[in-house]
Amino acid sequence: MNISFYDLSVWVLPLVLAITFHEAAHAFVAYRLGDNTAWQLGRVSFNPIKHIDPFGTLILPAMLLFAHSPFLFGYAKPVPVNFRKLNHPRLDMVWVALAGPATNILLALAAALALHAVPFAPAGSAQWIFDNLKNALVINAVLAVFNMMPIPPLDGGRVAVGLLPRLARLEPFGMLILIGLLILLPLAGSQFGLNLDVISGILRTLTGYVIQAVLFLTGNA
Repeated sequence: MNISFYDLSVWVLPLVLAITFHEAAHAFVAYRLGDNTAWQLGRVSFNPIKHIDPFGTLILPAMLLFAHSPFLFGYAKPVPVNFRKLNHPRLDMVWVALAGPATNILLALAAALALHAVPFAPAGSAQWIFDNLKNALVINAVLAVFNMMPIPPLDGGRVAVGLLPRLARLEPFGMLILIGLLILLPLAGSQFGLNLDVISGILRTLTGYVIQAVLFLTGNA
């Protein structure tokens, strides 16, 4: 697998921005709703160093990429939220969780709108700008859809726990469930000639719908 500097330059930048804005949104909404834990730790910030987890953001996705995993995923440094400090803990937990994916959808919309300006860019940089915007659209759509899976500690899991508190029991096993569904199950199925890559297939389909909707809403369809 040959990965050039150009490839890195058009994928890493939109990925880092998507993760940074996602996590900063969680921290900001939590602060606005009464919990200043993340604020005090400097997480309401657009500095990516505040949010990047060396293993989850860099090493794990790279390992999955080079292992030809059927689905790539990673994670940023979790934003600490003391839900008991929120003004209305159960309801506000939902708003804090939704802030990240909602921000990714807004970034996807912004990237799609910016595509209209590419023809006015200098000829030497137009392709690079286009590739960054295209990848920003894809990455933010993937992050929004993936994080809304109803499995704690993903954002969709937080929403589910806010609505059905008993689901909080799943949180200690959430990462194991994700690895099992997205990596181990498909790999096990491939050993027996079975396609068990069901979850990532659903995620790809939903991501495609989100991208189509964003392109339609921004006049790119």
